[in-house]
Amino acid sequence: MATTDQQISAAEQRRAGSLRAIEEAETPSVPDLSVEVSASDRPPDGIGRRLLKPQTLVSFGLAVGIVAFLVTRLDISLSAVWGNVKNANPYLFLLGVLLFYGTFALRAYRWRWMLSQAGIDREHGYDVPKIPQLMEIMLLSWFVNCIMPAKLGDAYRCYLLKRQAHAPFSTTLGTILAERLTDLIVLFMTMSVAGAIAFRGDLPPKVVQTMWIGIVLIAIGLVALGVLAKGRDKILRFIPHRFHAQFDMLQASIFACLRRPLLPIGISIVIWLTDGIRLYAVAASLGAGLSFPLALFVALMSALLTTLPITPAGLGVVEGAIVAVLALVEIDENMGLSVAFMDRLIGYWSLVVVGIILYVRRLKADVLLAEQPVRTAGD
Repeated sequence: MATTDQQISAAEQRRAGSLRAIEEAETPSVPDLSVEVSASDRPPDGIGRRLLKPQTLVSFGLAVGIVAFLVTRLDISLSAVWGNVKNANPYLFLLGVLLFYGTFALRAYRWRWMLSQAGIDREHGYDVPKIPQLMEIMLLSWFVNCIMPAKLGDAYRCYLLKRQAHAPFSTTLGTILAERLTDLIVLFMTMSVAGAIAFRGDLPPKVVQTMWIGIVLIAIGLVALGVLAKGRDKILRFIPHRFHAQFDMLQASIFACLRRPLLPIGISIVIWLTDGIRLYAVAASLGAGLSFPLALFVALMSALLTTLPITPAGLGVVEGAIVAVLALVEIDENMGLSVAFMDRLIGYWSLVVVGIILYVRRLKADVLLAEQPVRTAGD
């Protein structure tokens, strides 16, 4: 009788554990950067809850306001824009889609290399996913960046890798910061050359303003890098002692990735050139007649503006900037907005759709895993 009671109790515990796992799986999460790094082991706040936070709603409201202002202030004809979109060459547009998603294979390969430089690989006991799985993680992180401000998708990427490969959150974050700095420097250098060629050395004031954004961001990144390299002891004075190990892992992983920069820089150059080809294909599908240097400049300018934590992935800001820059080369506002819409259809809206699909699939997999019966030694 006692044995039967024990079996019933064990079964009830297994069912309770499964229910708890299902509840957790139903609210997959984005890590909260405001909490302590060591708390990254806990289930972070859910994406649904974050979407309803005031700062997220305000950022989307701001994006809608920018687009509405753009349409009304410039007297854009939405029917003309729709006519351009409807008559676009679908094959050139599809080429743009393939080019965009093809860069994620390069990004995943580069990130895997950076992780190995930081000691996150199979040789050090971490079951790092293969390229296709890393691509999925990166797509999910970009999806989060598309629906939330402040680049929270980068933190989500750390969380997903920690969950899948048990990689330290701080070390993974360091690889992403090194990746971002490399991308930013290469982006700015490439954008500067493309802009000089596109505008024949006579950069309009609006273009110069965008260039200053890149200069400021790079300056901030390099200053932060210098502080990390030279001011470790001073920084540790302001950090609670229990976080010193996490800080050391963050610092070590950043410099481990930047110590051998040729591969990351080479891949970054290919990625940004591919982005320029993508926008060139999109513009050609509409018959906009952009030169490749101008298409490259606009594509990189758009990527630069997505780094600003104003709206999710620069929604509204990027569209307005594309229209303004194309107007400088006498491309009318209707065609400019058509190019902006078609390009963002690839680089923003398709990511939202793909991200939702991957997110729901991962959610279902978590639920199915939680529903599997727990086997004990006595079973």
